[in-house]
Formats: sequence, structure tokens, C-alpha cells
Amino acid sequence: MKLYVVGFGSGSRQGMTLEAETAIRNSDLIIGYSVYVQILKNWFPEKEYASTGMRQEKERVCLALNEAQTQNVSLICSGDAEIYGMAGLALELSENYPDVEIEIISGVTAAISGGALLGAPLTHDFAVISLSDLLTPAEKIRKRLKSAAEADFVIVLYNPSSRNRPDYLQKACDILLESKSPETVCGIARNIGRKEESTRILSLAELRNTPVDMFTTVFIGNSETRSINGRMVTPRGYRNV
Repeated sequence: MKLYVVGFGSGSRQGMTLEAETAIRNSDLIIGYSVYVQILKNWFPEKEYASTGMRQEKERVCLALNEAQTQNVSLICSGDAEIYGMAGLALELSENYPDVEIEIISGVTAAISGGALLGAPLTHDFAVISLSDLLTPAEKIRKRLKSAAEADFVIVLYNPSSRNRPDYLQKACDILLESKSPETVCGIARNIGRKEESTRILSLAELRNTPVDMFTTVFIGNSETRSINGRMVTPRGYRNV
């Protein structure tokens, strides 16, 4: 039997790849975080589902591996299955399930879908950093922010804030402002692919004091990033060739 680890995109049916849809249709059981399961129930109501809550990732993956011994299973993730998804954990725990074949199905992560909404912020080198310190020490996150800013990467921030850590984006901006201009062009994309979808382009100084939540993806430009006709653009350098 087979376990598909599926990234289903940002939350719209149009954003799901054909490969992801095929994997789900070929599965007997869909397993995922309860919020994501509810989304897929609307698209594939004929399927059987099982879910677990937040911070029950290990239990979720073990359930999927166990079930995949006797039937085809899709373990679903929003965005991409590798980028802060379940692919790594599924492979780590698969040592105890040698008979389960695992296939990773890539999806469109928020850096890509959100970037397209804002314009073209990622046409040069960029770094993706999660501000969540549940699995990564805060000191390591601070070091990564500082290094990415000093290297003049475009930076995409996942998990920029939550109810228990409302000031994390503000603290991140303070680190970035040590080596980036306050006028650095930034963007935010919220509820990508959903009815409440919205975007905004603003400066790094403005971003520091802007409320965000877990449904927001934050983009910080490099020294070349510009706002052109209301779009966030990082030049690749073609005009200089």
C-alpha cells in the first residue's frame, strides 16, 4: 500500500496541483490537521477522513503510516509537503514501516502564491524563515534573521505572530532594521487563496507596527526591491545586461 504526503496549496481549489488531486482521488483515507481536513471535505466529500489537532503532528503521521499498511492514504499539508510540512517527519518515522511506500507530492507554498499576489518579490535570491519557536530555539531564529538581512536576501516570514506571541514580528523587524533601511519595500499577503484574501505593500518601518496573524505571510525586500505601479518587484538585473 502507499502513503502520499500531499501539499494541497494555499486553500483554494484552483491552487491545488493536478498531481495532488490525483493522489487524493487514489487514496482510500485522507488524514490531516482538522482545519485542513475540513477544507478538503468540501472538495472531496466522498472520501473517508481522519484528523488530529494542533501539535499532534507525530500522532497524525503514525496514524497515517499505520493505515497505509492496508490501504492507500493521503497525509495532507497546506502549501507544500516539505516546507514546514509533514514530509520530513513521515520519512523519519517510516523506518518502522518498511512495507509502506511513500510518495511526496509537492504543492504551492505561501511564499510563491503570496509573492504572485504582491507582484514579483522573489525574482532573486531569497530566504524563508519561520518565526515560530515551538520547534526552533528563538536564538537560532534571531541568528538566521540577522544573517539573511546582512546578506541582503529577500526574506519571507512564515508564522509571524499568534495569540501567545503577538510581538514576534516587531522583534524580527528590529533585528532586520539593524542592517536594512527603514524604507525597505515590504509586503504582506493574508488568507491567500481564500475569500478574505488581501495584500498590502508598505515600508519596513511601517511593517514593524502592523498587526498580523498566523494567516499572514510577510515579505521583506532586499536593497533593490521596488514598488512599481502598486506591485512589489525585486529586479533580477536583466535591464543591466
